[in-house]
Amino acid sequence: MKEKKINDRVLRIVRDDVTDVEVDAFVYYATSDLVLGSGWGTAISLRGGPGIQEELNGLAPVETGDAVISSAGEMKANHIIHAVGPKFQEQDEEAKLRKTMLSALKCAEEKGVATLAFPPMGTGFYGISLDLSAKVMFETITAHLNNGQSSLQEIRICLMDSREFPPFEAQMDKI
Repeated sequence: MKEKKINDRVLRIVRDDVTDVEVDAFVYYATSDLVLGSGWGTAISLRGGPGIQEELNGLAPVETGDAVISSAGEMKANHIIHAVGPKFQEQDEEAKLRKTMLSALKCAEEKGVATLAFPPMGTGFYGISLDLSAKVMFETITAHLNNGQSSLQEIRICLMDSREFPPFEAQMDKI
């Protein structure tokens, strides 16, 4: 675990499963139709129960760069922020990822979330490089926490794969 204080808030990098942490909300990198597919979507469906997908059916579709919030069903978290980001080397990938991060943070603020967890946004299946994901995540989170008006007290970036740590730790070292 590695952490930094930003404006009396804590930003942490932890080795953890984002769908199995005890926080007010966690972020899920969603598809625009909000269908809980494979990977983290399967974990959400299994751990949270069918009510989450039923709730999402009434919120879809969601444009790239936007986010919506749902309950987390039977999971440890209270809410899930479903953030629809860029995929597969779209044009303006960095700007779209930045907008997605801002939308997720805005959803958290509107719900009064104090503890929030993120996965490495868009990496893996959606093709966002670890370096770009780490850069945009840290820049966006840092700027947001520095604005001085955040309800967020703690943000965790949950990493699972040892290959994810070097780019995220390098970005944290720049803060």
